[in-house]
Amino acid sequence: MADTGDVRNNEAEGRYELAVDGQLAIAAYDRREGALVFTHTQVPEALKGQGVGSRLVKAALADARAQNLKVVPLCEFVAAYIERRPQEQDLLALDAPG
Repeated sequence: MADTGDVRNNEAEGRYELAVDGQLAIAAYDRREGALVFTHTQVPEALKGQGVGSRLVKAALADARAQNLKVVPLCEFVAAYIERRPQEQDLLALDAPG
């Protein structure tokens, strides 16, 4: 399995980042009214199928929880990740902000 390093929140760019084997996976978001609105997740082709996207989203959701933020998953990958994990569904915003 690839070395997955650490996920970091790049607030200036509005995205979570995970550098793996010299490539960057991202989960882009907009922060609005107490929520993170996830808009796009991108994993380089060479890293797909290795769990990189899941690790990235898991860390992003943990960070949202730590900040007492809700989540709006406009990104299909983030939405599917949360749908498969009941323990994360309390993070969903009932009313999408903005």
